[in-house]
Amino acid sequence: MYNELMKKINDREAVVAVVGLGYVGLPLSVEKAKAGYKVIGLDVQADKVELVNKGENYIGDIVDGELTEVVSNKMLTATTDYSLVKDADMIAICVPTPLDEHHQPDITYVTSSTKLIAKYMSKGTLVVLESTTYPGTTEEVIKPLLEANGMVCGKDFFLAFSPERVDPGNKIYNTSNTPKVVGGVTDKCTEVAAAIYSNVLKGEVVKVSSPAVAEMEKILENTYRNINIGLANEMAILCDKMGIDVWEVIDAAKSKPYGFQAFYPGPGLGGHCIPIDPFYLTWKAREYNYHTRLIEVSAEINNYMPEYTVERIMKLLNGSKKPMNGSKVLLCGVAYKQDIDDLRESPALDVIEHLSLNGAKVSYNDPFIPSFSHKGVEYKSVELTKEEMEQHDIVVITTSHSEYDYQLIVDSAQLLFDAKNATKLVKNNREKIVKL
Repeated sequence: MYNELMKKINDREAVVAVVGLGYVGLPLSVEKAKAGYKVIGLDVQADKVELVNKGENYIGDIVDGELTEVVSNKMLTATTDYSLVKDADMIAICVPTPLDEHHQPDITYVTSSTKLIAKYMSKGTLVVLESTTYPGTTEEVIKPLLEANGMVCGKDFFLAFSPERVDPGNKIYNTSNTPKVVGGVTDKCTEVAAAIYSNVLKGEVVKVSSPAVAEMEKILENTYRNINIGLANEMAILCDKMGIDVWEVIDAAKSKPYGFQAFYPGPGLGGHCIPIDPFYLTWKAREYNYHTRLIEVSAEINNYMPEYTVERIMKLLNGSKKPMNGSKVLLCGVAYKQDIDDLRESPALDVIEHLSLNGAKVSYNDPFIPSFSHKGVEYKSVELTKEEMEQHDIVVITTSHSEYDYQLIVDSAQLLFDAKNATKLVKNNREKIVKL
């Protein structure tokens, strides 16, 4: 079976199924189809399936024309019918892995998808989990579910973990050219997984000794960023108390050519990875009677930043003899990072919530997000004109979109709080700028 699958992979005759057509699954589907593999995209959401089959893109990191081409050439088709898994030689699981209300891993999407795969999967198939999860998931959860029908991993099918490394909005690194880590349950599992990724992606394929190593590697990546951003946020709070510009401090520190990497403060952490992934490790660590103190402290600092941002806004308003209650606040940007349309875990949502709880009347502008709903409240982006900004008591920059005219924002705002250092190049009226 190993030789047969390797031949199919190398001859581009393998059929690939991708489970989950979101920020990870759809770009991966397109790349595999571009590489010459016939791809079946699976998703429980019929509206996504319909859009894909029409060649209509809904993910910012995909070139519209590339999706249209692979769909029109019938190299990529989407469906809600999991029975088509039987035709696949390789299955990639790219479903969400959120936290539950108690900040514990929720792998319901992973387990439900795996059960459906096990129901229809043929012998000789490669299954790769790409969804970020705690170390041990592939071997402790996925493997037993796939073996429940009598097949044996490493003999009747192949299983590996290869973490997604999607960075929405990154202009340099994308699905295709980012190095890929692969860890299989057996050596042959690793080899077949590495073979197909090598044929699809331009980036290096890094083979590790086990799925657990690959799972831990992904957690380390995002925990590293979480902790260092937490340090930057704590420095921002302290620098404000001491009357020091934290942004100037960081710029000076990063002049050192070794031993320092710049991380920046902000109104909080957003996205599906950095705020969430470390909690997978803290949860798993309890199984080994270990308390991940550093991770949890950094999370406390980062989780406090939306509230801290609102405290700073309140002080600015008070300084102008305006109470928070009844004040009109305009947020510039609600996406979790610049130049994308992604609201997942956006700190701007927490800022809005804290402002509203304190009686502020909140409006927002975001060129990438024309409207959204949060906790039952509907919001619609207002036009970012001089007149609109002048009507608000304070303007707050929560996302540093590159298409904003920051000089116009500075000139028009009665009060301005820049939580992202987006106004650093503004030349006029700099005395009006208050930074995080």
